[in-house]
Amino acid sequence: MNPILLAIILLAALGLTAGLILAIASIVMAVPVDEKQVKIRECLPGANCGACGFSGCDGYASALASGEAKETNLCAPGGNEVAKQVAAVLGVEAGEVKPMAAVVLCQGHHENAPIKLDYTGLKSCRMANQLFGGPKDCVYGCLGFGDCVEVCEFNAIHICNGVARINPSYCRACKKCVNACPKHLIELMPLHETKAAVLCKNRDKGALTRKECKVGCIGCMKCQKNCEQGAITVENNVAHVDYDKCTFCGKCIENCPVKCISIVEL
Repeated sequence: MNPILLAIILLAALGLTAGLILAIASIVMAVPVDEKQVKIRECLPGANCGACGFSGCDGYASALASGEAKETNLCAPGGNEVAKQVAAVLGVEAGEVKPMAAVVLCQGHHENAPIKLDYTGLKSCRMANQLFGGPKDCVYGCLGFGDCVEVCEFNAIHICNGVARINPSYCRACKKCVNACPKHLIELMPLHETKAAVLCKNRDKGALTRKECKVGCIGCMKCQKNCEQGAITVENNVAHVDYDKCTFCGKCIENCPVKCISIVEL
């Protein structure tokens, strides 16, 4: 027989045998598919942000299908529409998703926060933060290199005058920017509500804070003393607002001597 023809026949036989073995193995070793999990996964948006508390959309779908998770309203990017779809698959009532959006709690732009060094390294907040807390005098403020911009899949974040700013119309409250910020400056606030927010995270004492930023919180406690709702507390020399208690009476804004508390209407 022709050696070339023999080689072709042998190669074809080997391929056929290997294909048959793989086909049998795929049947014998097949993992059972949970149809409920598949249907739930199809409802989820695929952001894989982890805002639900699970390892992405697959993890949340698996937890719902197995009964490990009961709440159908944990997908912030999907909102109420996804919650209804998931509830329909499970045959339960849909929980309500409270609309939220991320806010950067810092006003340390170029005019307010002095620069202490000329940083020429990798343009990354996480990397710059490792060098004396970054180039700004205030080691608690936004570094403005855009780590949050990089992780945002919705084009909701931009750097303006050295500080990150978030467009609430595009934000889906996925928390990726919250996790990406090495200064922990980003928080979620209720959407479509007017609240007061302390746009500062500086924990230094008042005298030092004044040198580091013109609009930094000095921990004077005037806002806390004048809030009749008990929505503001001062801890570690910086004020923080409980958005669930805030009724936006405006007294904290009126009494803040450095104007670090602002109206936030998302």
